[in-house]
This record gives sequence, structure tokens and C-alpha cells, in this order.
Amino acid sequence: MIKISPSLLAADFSNLTIPLNQCELGGASMIHIDVMDGNFVPNITMGPVIINGIRKATNLLLDVHLMINKPENFVSEFINVGSDLITFHVEATKNPLNLIKQIKDEGLKCGITLKPSSDISLIENYIENVDLILIMSVEPGFGGQKFIPDMLDRIYHVKDMTNKLISKPNISVDGDVKLSNAKKIIDAGADILVAGTGIFGTPDPILTMKKFNNLGEV
Repeated sequence: MIKISPSLLAADFSNLTIPLNQCELGGASMIHIDVMDGNFVPNITMGPVIINGIRKATNLLLDVHLMINKPENFVSEFINVGSDLITFHVEATKNPLNLIKQIKDEGLKCGITLKPSSDISLIENYIENVDLILIMSVEPGFGGQKFIPDMLDRIYHVKDMTNKLISKPNISVDGDVKLSNAKKIIDAGADILVAGTGIFGTPDPILTMKKFNNLGEV
């Protein structure tokens, strides 16, 4: 069954309780939160204080994607404010295994990811240690970009890699995910769909989420 992780980056920040309620009513499995530092990627978004407020406003799992340099220096702050799953970029740290251990030792789930332009071999040594592999289908940093078609092949490739493992991590896909391309992404091997504009940019986000969920039942 497919899981939906709506990305708050595309929501209305003037009153986050509205999109959070929409996520609960629409059947979302978790909330995707993009953290950007203006260094690893050319944009700045939310930090631990906002995530702490989100944690108080919803019981949904918080799926926190760290797009920051040296995440090991900041991860404790994101653990302490109620994150459930923390994903980091393998390009952003010198010792991914140590960071994976740090996150999982605190009882959280851990994911890894990399930019579309980075070689997939960068994650090969870590996939058996994590709970999730996030495939970026746009270059990280800004919402509203177009899906990179070559990333479908990357999803297939990562699915093949994980099929060889005893304990298989979930495969999540983030970047211009919408109803019109979701079936292709699911067929390629995705378990979790992260959608921002593809949900919150539609006239009825609740109905859109329900339609996403129905795709996974076909």
C-alpha cells in the first residue's frame, strides 16, 4: 500500500493548522518537512522551533528531510523537537554511518538521500542500515520544479538494490510528484510519495490525497 507524505513547503504558512488538518482528513501517513540551510542548498526554510510547533499540532509522523551541511552538528535539535524520521544527504557529512547510528540510537527511523546529480554509488554502503531511501526527482532547494525523467530509472535501480536485502528500507520519492505521474513512480518501486504543489497546489488538497491513496490500491 502506498503512503503519502505531503510536503509542507508548498502549504500556506500563514496558518499551518489548516494544511495539517487537511493531511489528517486526507489520509496522509506522515508530514514531510524540508529543512534548508542556505548553504547545502540555495534556500532557507524552517528549523527546530517551527517543527516543535508542528509536533504539538498533529499526531502524524514527522518526516524531516535535512538539506544542510554537517547535519551531525544539528541533528540532536531535530531529534529533541519530536521528529519521527530524519533523512540526511550522504554528500553533506563525512561519516554517514556514525550519523545513522546517532539517529537510530535515539529511537528514530533514519533515511538517506542524495541529489539527482550525485552518483547512486554514494548510498550503496549504507542502504542495509537505514529505514528509508529518498529519491530526489528534482534538484533540492526549491519547490515547483519539473520531475527529472531519468529518476524513474534510479527508482528501479534502488528497488533492485533493496530487493537483495533481508530488511528492506522504504523507497520515498520527492520532487514534482503529482497525480498525473504518480502511477509511473509507484510502478517503478516507490513506497512513499512526497508531494507538495501536487497536493497543496490543487483546489481540494483533501480530495487529492485520497486520490493518491487510491492509486496504491489499484
